[in-house]
Amino acid sequence: MMSGFPIQNSPVSARDAPASIYVAPSLAAALDALSEYGAAGAPLAGGTWIMRSPIRHEPLRSHYVAIGRIAELTAVRIGSDAIEIGAAVTHAALAAALAGLPEFAGLAAAAGGSANPAIRAMATIGGNLAASEFAAADCVPALLCLDADVDIWGRDGRERIGLAHFLAVRSTLAPGRLVTRIIAPRAERKTAHARLPLRRSGDYPVAIVSLSVSVDAANRVQTAQIAVGSVEPSARRWPRLEAALLGRPLDAAAAARTAAELTDEFVGRDSVDAPGWYRVSVLPGLVRRAAIAALGS
Repeated sequence: MMSGFPIQNSPVSARDAPASIYVAPSLAAALDALSEYGAAGAPLAGGTWIMRSPIRHEPLRSHYVAIGRIAELTAVRIGSDAIEIGAAVTHAALAAALAGLPEFAGLAAAAGGSANPAIRAMATIGGNLAASEFAAADCVPALLCLDADVDIWGRDGRERIGLAHFLAVRSTLAPGRLVTRIIAPRAERKTAHARLPLRRSGDYPVAIVSLSVSVDAANRVQTAQIAVGSVEPSARRWPRLEAALLGRPLDAAAAARTAAELTDEFVGRDSVDAPGWYRVSVLPGLVRRAAIAALGS
């Protein structure tokens, strides 16, 4: 038996509204509810992706489990070795929590510059990662650059996997599983996030480049993590560009020229907002912008 706050909807069509929304008072209660609902249920946090399901001609689930009141899912913990981000932390809250932490400047920019202020106040980090059909998620490439891990819980236990692995399997996770937190290690590095929207505000980006580098006293790149988002159906790292930058001074113009030579590995996605070839074509410019921002951090 679940204890919490069930909300029953008025009887409109099943396509237009879920049968119930259960407000879970604890993580254990949320996991119990998700397990009982099975494939008919799903977690609900900010709701910014779910509420547009009818626009995408996708059916709503019969039952939702609201997780936004669960304390451990709405906290950002900043430790000496890592930061832990609850899955129900909003983009706005994450950007505020990371202010003053230079090694997370790229992630703060991704969270604080995504979509528009109204969406940032509601959309959560867990939702950003779990929405497998949302190619333009800002925080995904930013977290890929930080070698982040994802904690996934179920009634039968928990597991921790790398973010890249999670992105590959997220659409096949068994019912009842819940992303609870994201863990990113701390390190001395320079990070940046560059995105290209079609308008100044209220838009999702055509392409994203997130960058994390460490440099020596001579400004030579010692480690490099670069991720690309919104170009293909899922964000991913750019290992050929990472390897090409190692051992060389970090120079924005040179990094952009190298990127231009390596864009042939991307197959851009076509959509109503931009053709695939255009998404790929803007990547060198975004690499240049990200490198400039990292050098200034």
